[in-house]
Amino acid sequence: MRAIQVYEVGGPEVLQEAEVDQPRPGPGEAVVEVAASGVNFLDVYHREGRYSLPLPFTPGTEGAGTVVEVGPGVADVAVGDRVGWVEIPGTYAERAVVDSSRLVPLPDDIGFETAAAVLLQGMTAHYLVKDAYPVQGGDTVLVHAAAGGMGLLLTQLITHLGGRVIGTTSTTAKAELAKRAGAAEVVLSSAVDDLAAEVRRLNGGQGLPVVFDGVGAHTFDASLASLRTRGHLVLFGAASGAVPPFDPIRLAHGGSLTLIRPSLGHFIADRSELLRRAADVFEWVRSKALEVTVTGRYALSEAARAHSDLEARRTTGKLLVVPPPGRIARRRPHSTVSPDVVGRRPGQPVSRVEERP
Repeated sequence: MRAIQVYEVGGPEVLQEAEVDQPRPGPGEAVVEVAASGVNFLDVYHREGRYSLPLPFTPGTEGAGTVVEVGPGVADVAVGDRVGWVEIPGTYAERAVVDSSRLVPLPDDIGFETAAAVLLQGMTAHYLVKDAYPVQGGDTVLVHAAAGGMGLLLTQLITHLGGRVIGTTSTTAKAELAKRAGAAEVVLSSAVDDLAAEVRRLNGGQGLPVVFDGVGAHTFDASLASLRTRGHLVLFGAASGAVPPFDPIRLAHGGSLTLIRPSLGHFIADRSELLRRAADVFEWVRSKALEVTVTGRYALSEAARAHSDLEARRTTGKLLVVPPPGRIARRRPHSTVSPDVVGRRPGQPVSRVEERP
């Protein structure tokens, strides 16, 4: 089968399409024909070696598809089941092996592309606004990179929960996207000298109860400075690089601030919690509390371009790597995703791959 392989860590150019052996399931595992794989900054961290994986490896940790083979002792899924999964390496491929206990059955009205686009970031947004900091009605919240895939979901959910979002973006076009997602105010981070001062101005001169920061190094100082006394910084990513070491006394001097660096894996540690969060995300999609926007689809051979586009901040919404349809896909080639939910990246030369139910 075809898969993307990383033989040495580095830039996007290390993502190479290669012919590899067909995967076989071991005890408790299932082989899934991949219909779509989500592209995330976590994939970039793996590719760069920031989060190390044994070489060579196939990147991608989020996907959706159809079970085509199961190993001994599998009871959670069966051949033919439509499933999604997160935090399992190896999804930039035509097929992937997944621990069956980590597979999420897909409802009939949730298509493969929707599942691949929303599960990881949707469940991340879920634990961020429900557990890392439970957003309350009336909270004013700062969301960095509010027009990115994660930022759009967070903005929608915070607004759905009754919060008010101040978002940051890099361009006016992205600012419009954030506003359409529900942001009350948007700050162009490149157009202000003192981001924290502008955020406080937009909040009547007051600091905020919480900042959701997935950018990291470039925004960390401004995030802390935007908080009120006993405010909370939820640092859930490092798109601009890791935050340098700092003296924790800085949190006390800032007003007894708290800092959490959470990870999704700790919030879906058991199957019941995984399925509960996934069910909530699917219900939010179903009720339109979350609008899933796929803005780029890339063939396996274009995985490097997907990473380049993501890192250069040329994208909004969600990006997918879409392997060529296999035997199952050709047998059942119709879509279950409405065209107003997932879009096409303007000028994208990749041929449209129809989603399989």
